[in-house]
Amino acid sequence: MLRRISIIAAIILGLSPILRAQGTQQFASLGDFRLENGQVIRDCKIGYRTFGQLNAARSNAILWPTWFTGTTKNLMGFVGARKLLDPAKYYVILVDALGDGISSSPSNSALQPHMHFPKFTIRDMVNAEHQLATQALHLKHLDAVMGISMGGMQTFQWIVSYPDFMDKAIPIVGSPRLTSYDLLLWTTELHAIEEDPAWNHGDYPSPPKAGMDTVADIHSLALTTPAYRVAHTSRAEFPHFLQETEASTIRSFDANNWIRQLQAMLADDVSAPYGGSMEKAAARVHARVLVIPSQQDHMVNPIPALNFARLIHARVFELTSDCGHIATGCELSKMTPVIQTFLQ
Repeated sequence: MLRRISIIAAIILGLSPILRAQGTQQFASLGDFRLENGQVIRDCKIGYRTFGQLNAARSNAILWPTWFTGTTKNLMGFVGARKLLDPAKYYVILVDALGDGISSSPSNSALQPHMHFPKFTIRDMVNAEHQLATQALHLKHLDAVMGISMGGMQTFQWIVSYPDFMDKAIPIVGSPRLTSYDLLLWTTELHAIEEDPAWNHGDYPSPPKAGMDTVADIHSLALTTPAYRVAHTSRAEFPHFLQETEASTIRSFDANNWIRQLQAMLADDVSAPYGGSMEKAAARVHARVLVIPSQQDHMVNPIPALNFARLIHARVFELTSDCGHIATGCELSKMTPVIQTFLQ
């Protein structure tokens, strides 16, 4: 991958020197962080970047966690004057989700390396982010939580797990619970890595290239739509497209990190603590919510987000292009004023 990142990055303008200075990579130490399965991430660290300043009322903080395989560096292009989030108005907190290679992950843990790193869930990601907000940043409330893709999954979880901690929430191409189609996609990617002998149960001397190349192919297939791919990659260009897709995937993200974040998405279900009742999960939501799905999303099926939006009486703004899951980049100019109006 990550063609999603490269495509969005190509759409978003560069950063000013001031914003680069503001957005310095920082870390918060959570100590031994207990997961919902009872296991513990030893010496857990959460990466984050901040932009802007808290206002006098401390009421303008927006928290934005990363997408699958993304880091806060990939989110920085959304922040700036005349961009999606203006740091002159908001105190923007970009957060590296567990397992992204920046926050505590299989690839960077000295005490629990590789597959010794415990499985975590979307709820665990959100609990860690809540600790970051309350203990490291000393916030008692957020104006909003928002996120794209796996960040959207975290946003749905935020409004259920911490219903009074934010006024607004914007889950974008995310889901409160995966469909069977989503499960099939992510399980296929999981199997592709695990079936590569070079993976060696996570203890590989060099990346499992065959498995990750297959993952890259599967991921790229689901990332957009047939119409988008045909329009953007000619038959003659296909060999170069495939080579670059596979090379960028194995360069960009560790296979063990991929597995642990993927497993977190496979377990994604805001209704799990409530016996599988989405109605009970929805009853916990107090925030005003803007749900942004992509009609032609082949990577995160939009139906659960739309159904949950109805349950919580959320506003919905649907992306309609044939860009599929990356419609957030293709339709950024349409999406931006809708989000800005909602936040105001």
